[in-house]
Amino acid sequence: MDIQLDNQPPDGRDGGHPFSRLDPQMVLEAVDSVGLRGDGRLLALNSYENRVYRVGREEGQPVVVKFYRPERWSDAAILEDHAFVQELADAEVPVVPARMLEGRTLHGFGGFRFAVFPSRGGRAPELSDPSTLEWIGRFIGRIHAVGAARGFTQRPALNLDTFGREPRAFLIGHGFIPPELLTAYTSVLDQALDGVARCFERAGSIEHIRLHGDCHAGNVLWTGDGPHFVDFDDSRMGPAVQDLWMLLSGDRPEMVRQLGDVLAGYEDFRAFDPRQLYLVEALRTLRLIHYSAWLAMRWDDPAFPAAFPWFNTQHYWQDRILELREQVALMDEPPLWPV
Repeated sequence: MDIQLDNQPPDGRDGGHPFSRLDPQMVLEAVDSVGLRGDGRLLALNSYENRVYRVGREEGQPVVVKFYRPERWSDAAILEDHAFVQELADAEVPVVPARMLEGRTLHGFGGFRFAVFPSRGGRAPELSDPSTLEWIGRFIGRIHAVGAARGFTQRPALNLDTFGREPRAFLIGHGFIPPELLTAYTSVLDQALDGVARCFERAGSIEHIRLHGDCHAGNVLWTGDGPHFVDFDDSRMGPAVQDLWMLLSGDRPEMVRQLGDVLAGYEDFRAFDPRQLYLVEALRTLRLIHYSAWLAMRWDDPAFPAAFPWFNTQHYWQDRILELREQVALMDEPPLWPV
């Protein structure tokens, strides 16, 4: 059943962006509406896709409240995310599931949908440490063991269409590319998409499972007890290597070593199909294309021009052309084989 949103749906009909209505008073009232009375302390956390706040409470520990971007996900897709994270928590994987309040995890207030999470701190992991990478790899292996048990039905897949062709159509169709760079950008973009297609052909038939989807270092928080994983908002179906390659950085020898460390932990819990290594640079290419389209699709949100003032400038698109040319070359190199 869809959440029945109450007064003033956030459709921007007043000329502003929907999130412009989400002021501190509304955040506190939303928390009160599910029985968690705030004490007035409110801290906006780093999030652009949604709006996320740490809210102090009169009784009990602070909570984190996520207000979902209107019209991005259906209720069913959000609840599928919540259910997956709860599955992981039930399997004792260190994640942060949405709290069940008044019999549900997804709530509505003031025209917005929101969820409440326990507040969990932590620091960025030391990815230069082999033991840290191995530890993270073990937990990603456990996430994927649960993720492979069944599939999503409401959330999209990561593939050439959703992260490549559809972003291409949006960027070009909405006039974001400067006219004098359109031919050069379109040419290299199409070469890149052809390269992605060849990488997937070389990899062959690869299993798609439920993923974290955005497993970079910022979504892995470290404490004395090790890592815990946050923000499954981009969770989707895709190849397992999507949750591994974003942990790799540096030159090729460094990435080979890092991949070996991650897989040493990963394969304690789940076998890794090495054919997926043909996809590392292809997935990196798709992420770069999708990122530009993500910024473009959100450009009417005032938070985006303020946070990303360099986007959609002449220099920005010139850099993207050079970046994609590099990716075209990298996709034709041999895959990263850990020694």
